[in-house]
Amino acid sequence: MKEPSLPICLSCQIERKLDSKEPFFTTFFFTTLGGGCEGGGLHTTEAKWFMIESQRHSFHLVDPSPWPISGSLGALATTVGGVMYIHPFQGGATLLSLGIIFILYTMFVWWRDVIRESTLEGHHTKVVQLGPRYGSISFIVSEVMFLFALFRASSHSSLAPTVEIGGIWPPKGIGVLDPREIPFLNTPILPSSGAAVTWAHHAILAGKEKRAVYALVATVLLALLSTGFQGMEYYQAPSTISDSIYGSTFSLATGFHGFHVIIGTLFSIICGIRQYHGHLTKEHHVGFEAAAWYWHFADVVRLFLFVSIYWWGGI
Repeated sequence: MKEPSLPICLSCQIERKLDSKEPFFTTFFFTTLGGGCEGGGLHTTEAKWFMIESQRHSFHLVDPSPWPISGSLGALATTVGGVMYIHPFQGGATLLSLGIIFILYTMFVWWRDVIRESTLEGHHTKVVQLGPRYGSISFIVSEVMFLFALFRASSHSSLAPTVEIGGIWPPKGIGVLDPREIPFLNTPILPSSGAAVTWAHHAILAGKEKRAVYALVATVLLALLSTGFQGMEYYQAPSTISDSIYGSTFSLATGFHGFHVIIGTLFSIICGIRQYHGHLTKEHHVGFEAAAWYWHFADVVRLFLFVSIYWWGGI
């Protein structure tokens, strides 16, 4: 007796529609509870109907969304609350906290909608994927300019120390970390995690889902280790942010880099969860690519940070 063929799940049918480069019309797809798929695609945990919008082009016309205005209101509340908290005005801390919570909630639900549109509804065609890619590259370039300004501030004072700081660098009377201790130990960790995220990328392109998850777990563990070492640096540092120009540039450069590492760690955790649930494929993994680019940016910055801040400032 001939065995019944496996049903083709939603993602596989969308892939075939998009790869065919033909216009597709309103179509209903039914995915069964669990089971396999002859296309090897994703499955839902329960039987559901899905619909692809009728269209004759490869672009995504986004539905009206409340998240841009909610994000703007959250940013406004955060800014006003921050100013009130600094001065200080009554209720400033409450408004600041509400604004931050509002922004975090907006980020969560907005990205949830993007994942739903790309993974379940199949709107992120190859043309649509160019937008997030270019946006991620532009964002990373802006971050490069920001950190370059911090490095420029440090080099301005270290290459030509003024008489106000004793004519030497580090300034007279300021204690510094030994670059041969924790800073030197911490420097190879981030490039190692960058190698792990590259491993994850190649695993995704090769269709090896489990290896990609293992690589992302290794990336996150190395990132947490690096963050822990940086916390030890701050705990043992003999100077603070208020100690002359050295303390200001050191704390700002290392602190903002550490903040970028924390953001990249959260980025990698989300990608690992999505990979575990089968969201990322060799054709559709723009979110992971953005995380990988961001992580390599943090790797390279750490190398410049060690040379220009730790080593040059610790001579």
